[in-house]
Amino acid sequence: MPTIRIRMTGSRDDANTLLTILHGIDGIEHVEEIDDPALNMRDEFDFSDLTDDSSGELFLIEVRAADHVHADAVHAVAEVEASQLGVVVEFVDEF
Repeated sequence: MPTIRIRMTGSRDDANTLLTILHGIDGIEHVEEIDDPALNMRDEFDFSDLTDDSSGELFLIEVRAADHVHADAVHAVAEVEASQLGVVVEFVDEF
């Protein structure tokens, strides 16, 4: 059972929209937003306050598909939806 890990940058509403759409794909076993408290912590050498931090929040989404065909569908749907929402999605091997 393939696992697809998505990092999405956008708003809470955008994340909810993407989660709902991913739930609706046939052959999807599980969709879950991962809560990682470490993402909310900044270390003292973080230069991100020098950049525009209004681009959105980071959401971690994990999807388990029945097989590789359905995993490919998750990739395609997430990319199309991200484009329509104006958000950024990145597929990663681990969070």
